[in-house]
Amino acid sequence: MSQTIRGRLAELNLELPAAAKSVANYLPVMASGNLVLTSGQLPLADGKLTATGLLGRDLDVAAGALAARQCALNILAQAEAHLGSLERIARVVKITVFVASAQEFTEQHLVANGASDLLVAALGDNGKHARSAVGVAALPMNAPVEIEAIIEIAH
Repeated sequence: MSQTIRGRLAELNLELPAAAKSVANYLPVMASGNLVLTSGQLPLADGKLTATGLLGRDLDVAAGALAARQCALNILAQAEAHLGSLERIARVVKITVFVASAQEFTEQHLVANGASDLLVAALGDNGKHARSAVGVAALPMNAPVEIEAIIEIAH
């Protein structure tokens, strides 16, 4: 197993996308003290959503987990763009996973596992985090998942 985060991602056949730019009056990443906070990341790849719709109506848990995994890749891309290197990540402190859900859908936690599993695979124990998984009626651009993160910076 590779010793670097980028190396572990390569072993998983995953590539970080370019960090998305903000499209409104906010920053995609903000640092405060030894923490980096990301704005909500959608499951974008090459500027397009990888999936759309509501979980439990348009998408199943597996598709939602893949979308959450893409959100986690975008979180890492934002962190790298801000920090200059993924190796400056001391740990992922917390992620909040918003899942666009049909009214009867109650498996938001299983969708969130897509992001959690990716972060642990990429960062090892430093990827283990606190988490909230929240069902919502809708997300921007009809995205099925949006995730924000709090990351501790190594000194």
